[in-house]
Amino acid sequence: MSTADWLTLFVHMMALSLFTIGGAIAAIPDMHRLVVEQRHWLSGQEFANAITLAQAAPGPNVLFVAVLGWDMGVNSAGGLGMGSHAAWLGLMGALLCLFGLLLPSSVLNYTATRWAHRNRHRLGVRAFKAGMAPLVVGLLMSTAWLLSGEHHADVMSVVRAGITLGCAWVFWKTRVHLLLMMGAGVVIGVLGWV
Repeated sequence: MSTADWLTLFVHMMALSLFTIGGAIAAIPDMHRLVVEQRHWLSGQEFANAITLAQAAPGPNVLFVAVLGWDMGVNSAGGLGMGSHAAWLGLMGALLCLFGLLLPSSVLNYTATRWAHRNRHRLGVRAFKAGMAPLVVGLLMSTAWLLSGEHHADVMSVVRAGITLGCAWVFWKTRVHLLLMMGAGVVIGVLGWV
């Protein structure tokens, strides 16, 4: 990756930062578009693996952004076999992606939250909060669709879509804990049913 590529990545992450309504995970479709489809900095499988690894690790879900940056940096060096150069580029990629995504939204969030709290009685503030809920749900559903796998018209696509919709319905309509559903997903995956 050239300096211009790194700058493009950083600016793109900063722009996405302002649209990560519902958390960083909601920006996955656009990250995928840039990193995999347009620039080919990662393969689709590398992209999915980075997100899966970061989501399986304890800590905030925004860590997937650092893992994506690390992978892009290491790939640009030619792999981990290139030694300290690969590690340096991986660290640089992780920091660029993470700070690019966190800095603008943090400043905006801090400023807007203080203002909204002072003006919470206003009709416009209450309407804005109510209007954001469907947007967040839509972004999270597009992320679920993207992460559910290849989208061909086959039986497994229908099964994966059914599982995704079923989990969403169970989570919405019942008090089943999210970790239990995640555990069921692990069992289904380990058994090879999906």
